Amino acid sequence: MKVFVFGRKINPDQVSTIKGFLEKLRQEKTEVHIFEPYLTVLKDHLKLEEEYATVATTEELRALMPDFAITLGGDGTILTAATVIRDTNIPVIGLNLGRLGFLASIEQKYIDRAFEMLSQGEYRLESRSLLRLDSNLPLFDDIRFALNDFTILKRDNSSMIIIHTFLNDEFLNSYWADGLIVSTPTGSTGYSLSCGGPIVFPESRSMVITPVAPHNLNVRPIIIPDDSKISFKVEGRTENFLCTLDSRSEIITDQYKLAIDKCDFSIKLVKLEGMSFSRTMRNKLLWGHDTRKFS
Repeated sequence: MKVFVFGRKINPDQVSTIKGFLEKLRQEKTEVHIFEPYLTVLKDHLKLEEEYATVATTEELRALMPDFAITLGGDGTILTAATVIRDTNIPVIGLNLGRLGFLASIEQKYIDRAFEMLSQGEYRLESRSLLRLDSNLPLFDDIRFALNDFTILKRDNSSMIIIHTFLNDEFLNSYWADGLIVSTPTGSTGYSLSCGGPIVFPESRSMVITPVAPHNLNVRPIIIPDDSKISFKVEGRTENFLCTLDSRSEIITDQYKLAIDKCDFSIKLVKLEGMSFSRTMRNKLLWGHDTRKFS
């Protein structure tokens, strides 16, 4: 088996788990290639017993074409990994070294079992859609896509902004709010959820528009088909606003005309047998558990 290992940082309490993970790869005689910046981080925290090949760019990854990309961290690590994996169709396995972990759903204690299931083919692939950003002015270089969400937000403690929103070139609404979120089904459990948006199953062919602290209380999140195109024009009392794609952000002005639609490629996530979105929701959100304390 040939794998690409991706990570961003290491906390002290993760060192033993990562060391055990690398040892497991060695025992399984796995061909390992590590994201170049992450290898530098590893060397700062671990005494590596062998030399590892590295991958630094999407082009190098495309030439390598490993069987799996394995991320070490949380959901944010998978979001960052997506900017390297892009349209290669390499399946992604998220080992959760973080906290909640909706995407990175394999807990540390199941790492050994996960390798057994992979080698036995006891898994399936889930296709996760992405958003694509179009802008009349340069923005985000060539990484104009997001696995979780796109947002337009006010900056710092400035007053609320107005986001004129159009659906397939038809006027939808002018949102007086602190901002606006457009999320994929994958991103529905992220920022959108914290702002009152609905949880959407990954296979749903939809996008969610969720206002952030809207001024008009009759404005609510809406779900639209993912073959829609959403365009925006933003205005406010300040000159600058914040635009984000997942964890990446840039400053925009009212001169920017932005549009969002579905990306022409997807990210493949590995789901081990027995894992499901419903099960993840129950476990992470404690559905069905009575957390009340009785005297």
